[in-house]
Amino acid sequence: MAMLGKKRTPVAKRERAGAPSPTPNADEALIVERLAHDGRGVARHAEGKTVFVDRALTGERVEVAIHRQRRRFDEAHVRKRLTDAPTRVVPPCEYFERCGGCDLQHLAVAAQRDHKRGVLAELLSQHAITRFADGGELVDDIDVIAGSDSGYRRRARLGVKRDASGTIRFGFRARGSEQLVDIAHCYVLAPELAALLPALRRQLESLSVARHVGHLELLLADDGQAVVVVRQLRDIVEDTERWREFASRASVSVALLKGRESRTLEWLVPPPALSVSVESRTGTVSLAVEPGDFLQVNAEVNQRLIDTARQWLDLSGKERLLDLFAGIGNFSLALAGDVESVTAVEGSAAMVARLRDNAARNARANVTARQADLAVPGEALVDALAEHDTVLLDPPRDGADAVCRALAASSVERVLYVSCHAAALARDLATLCTAGFRLERLAMADMFAHTAHLEAVALLTRPAGKPRSATDSSDRQRAR
Repeated sequence: MAMLGKKRTPVAKRERAGAPSPTPNADEALIVERLAHDGRGVARHAEGKTVFVDRALTGERVEVAIHRQRRRFDEAHVRKRLTDAPTRVVPPCEYFERCGGCDLQHLAVAAQRDHKRGVLAELLSQHAITRFADGGELVDDIDVIAGSDSGYRRRARLGVKRDASGTIRFGFRARGSEQLVDIAHCYVLAPELAALLPALRRQLESLSVARHVGHLELLLADDGQAVVVVRQLRDIVEDTERWREFASRASVSVALLKGRESRTLEWLVPPPALSVSVESRTGTVSLAVEPGDFLQVNAEVNQRLIDTARQWLDLSGKERLLDLFAGIGNFSLALAGDVESVTAVEGSAAMVARLRDNAARNARANVTARQADLAVPGEALVDALAEHDTVLLDPPRDGADAVCRALAASSVERVLYVSCHAAALARDLATLCTAGFRLERLAMADMFAHTAHLEAVALLTRPAGKPRSATDSSDRQRAR
């Protein structure tokens, strides 16, 4: 009877192997010591157990409510904040407390970027990479590549669900949940796409069978053309006509991605000539793009990555550049005018075809596009590495383990690695550094402002047959 009336921890949330260690009392105030990689506050209660606290910042004193217990740590949210960190700001979006899209809006933008720089340095240090080639401390000298923190997303996916009461839910998923948070606007979505949200909600509510819509993909081309791709799980004739009418009424391009196992893309209007642009040394490069192609969501940061690649590689016009995971030609075509030749390698046949077309439409005759599975590279990659002196790679989240092993065994002397997953980058840089490469430059790219996600770019060099001598740190500082 002693527990009568007291809240019990659900069995599903208890540690499976043995009883968890004590948890803090409800009235116990915790001090947040630091931020975890995912942006949660890290504190300890009196018995020493680690507590990860949602929405808490370094230095804050908080009372928490535990919502999940584990053997070695607890997960909690703030019940009462007793002090505020100097870096705390009012989140600019009204959906912040519920939406899982932006998890760091309560932290000042400059502090967000400092946090991400620290995470990047820590991940590399786990692989014993703590210094640059010139001897400088990594944690002190990571550059930041950033742009606007609002209205930057030119691509997004929004979930759609009709609940038991028949109400349409339309928006992003709540943090750590499959539930959707209804939104009428979005702080980080490009204004042209954000303006469509109310009309899209009304359109969803007008459908005869909305439950067969899985999600909506939104894409903004450079000419302002908005595209809506409807994930249509089952073909509903009357709803297809409603989407066709919507396309005409809203002056947007609409396509249905139909089917469950076998998917087909059906345009409800004449297929638009979609393109995005990047700037090269000699002018604007126009890249044709289709729904499903890989495209950086942040055009401004993407351009700064291209500019950084050109600056750091210090291209002379004589280089033979090998661009791996080349996509539709984002780096290949932007840098083609700076080098003697580019060989662009991509795994997707559709994107290779698009890359070839993009090279032709921009008169980049020195660009050769090839298809290859870079997850399991073979002799073709070994031969390609032997023919090129400079390598640029921009792999997916899994990184480029096999490619970096091949690079380690090659005679390539210069590598620029663009990464969307810092842990994979750290692993791959360790492979290259073990093979004699030295880290010359490193930057954190804030591709997704207000989130804990970080991207990065690293420059590594390796003189043939011997370790690289230290470079003048003053030169590197001036280049910044």
